[in-house]
Amino acid sequence: MYDIKEIYQPSNLSETLNLMASNQDGIVISGGTDVLIRLRERKLKECKLISIHKLKELQGISYKDSLNDMIIYPGTCFEEIHSNTMVEKNCHCLWQAANEVGSPQIRTVATIGGNVCNGAVSADSAPSLLVLNAELELTMAHSKRSVPIREFFTGPGKTVLEKGKELLTAIKIPAVPEGSGSYYIKFGARNALEISTLGCAVFVTLNESKDVFEDFRIAFGVAAPTPIRCTQIEERVKGLPLTRETLKFIGNEVLKEVNPRDSWRASKQLRIQLIRELSQRAAEGAVRNAGGAIID
Repeated sequence: MYDIKEIYQPSNLSETLNLMASNQDGIVISGGTDVLIRLRERKLKECKLISIHKLKELQGISYKDSLNDMIIYPGTCFEEIHSNTMVEKNCHCLWQAANEVGSPQIRTVATIGGNVCNGAVSADSAPSLLVLNAELELTMAHSKRSVPIREFFTGPGKTVLEKGKELLTAIKIPAVPEGSGSYYIKFGARNALEISTLGCAVFVTLNESKDVFEDFRIAFGVAAPTPIRCTQIEERVKGLPLTRETLKFIGNEVLKEVNPRDSWRASKQLRIQLIRELSQRAAEGAVRNAGGAIID
């Protein structure tokens, strides 16, 4: 039996924000794939739930054409993201990550907003949104602010979101340049229904002749206390050729910026090996999706 004191079902965003302001101990729920588990495990008691599940203004994907910025609204489920051809074309790493979340049943209800706002280091969407330079729109009853996703995660399960006051209302992804590609790899102990042991996303932009990295971005989940972008190695890769030696350089040097730990799911040493290997595989996948090829 769930210990729920009240359930509010606002009909629009304005009503939701006002409810949050007057019920700061309320818990926002959309897909419910995380909140309901915590309720079942008795980690939440006498809950006030504010359901945004039916708010159409917080659902869907908005863009004008392939050259414009994309907005993904937080109530959009992962199945919808993975079914979107523009996401597949321009944000391929996120398109891949959307298909890695839980089971097919979970992906029809779990939302990208919940995945981000939980602040979990294993969130499948986080590395991809990091390399895509996503901006998060956070809204309160009488104010709004924009936060780069690189500044959003502050610790294990912690974010800059003012809980009880602020709501994530949009995820904005800048248009990608021509000659760009991205790739996401998740490693789990099982082939399905597994929380990520390590996730790696890479975004690249190649020069006109497609033999040099013009831009390089790499991010990890479960490689540090928060999802992390490795900015030092990113700067050092720019201008390097598309060779196997460059990939080995990436795999070795990226270890200087991460801080994996031991857990019941995997040892620190295993994660170090995964970081070295997956960074190279994801980089090669991103190069391939950008129309280039690694030279042996």
